[in-house]
This record gives sequence, C-alpha cells and structure tokens, in this order.
Amino acid sequence: MVTVQRSITVRRTAAEVLAYLADFGNAVEWDPGTESCARTDAGPIGVGSAWTNVSRFRGRRTTLRYTLERYEEHRLVFVGRNRTVTSTDDMVLHPFPDRTVLVYRAELRFHGPARLAAPFLRPAFERLADGVAERLPQALAEHP
Repeated sequence: MVTVQRSITVRRTAAEVLAYLADFGNAVEWDPGTESCARTDAGPIGVGSAWTNVSRFRGRRTTLRYTLERYEEHRLVFVGRNRTVTSTDDMVLHPFPDRTVLVYRAELRFHGPARLAAPFLRPAFERLADGVAERLPQALAEHP
C-alpha cells in the first residue's frame, strides 16, 4: 500500500471547497494525472455518485470507477477501483475565517502481482501529490 498526504491552504470558504471537490469531474483541473473524469450517473451529487476517471501514470493510461462514499460537511471520501488497485481519496476540510485548509490523503492498495511494485511507486505518487498541492489552489481561485 502507498499513502501520500498533503495539507493545502486555499483562499475559499469550506463550503465552496466542498462543493467544488464533491464534483469529482473537476479532478481534470486539479489532478495532474487525470486526463478525463466523467460522471456516470445522474441527479444531485451525494453518496453513491460515480465517475469514470482516466489517468496517466508513469506513461500508462489507467481507468478507475470512482464512487463518492462519504459526503459530510467537512469531509469527502472517494474510492476508485479497477482490477489492479483500489484508490481512496480522503479529503478533510478545516475552515478558518479567511481560508480553508484541506488535508488530502490518497491511499493506493494494489492487488495481485502489482502489490510487489508498490514500494517502488511511492516516489512517483509523492510527485503526483505535490502536483495536486500546487494545482488545487489555482484551480479553486479560477473557479467561479
């Protein structure tokens, strides 16, 4: 298993950050690995909402089906799955009067033979997490 975590400060209210992140389709704006992320269901976003995410990682394209598993006032948890990996994105918001601190934690649990590669993939996932920490504040600043 590989786990990466970043604390990201943004100049938006917690409610604005929550609304933006709850639509996982916005990942194309803030996740440097995401090429596309399309919602696969309809209706208001809530627990059970789902997206198909296509990402590029170390030169390879991978597709995961993500589901919003927790939707709380200050926390979102998305779980993405395919036959090789289960990816959990846990986002906790800490509101302040002039900013929100987002604690973003990604946990990747590999299945089958891919488990053997997990320790060697950590540096690449750390760089990806750095990219999220860099892009997310900018994406939120540009979002209406």
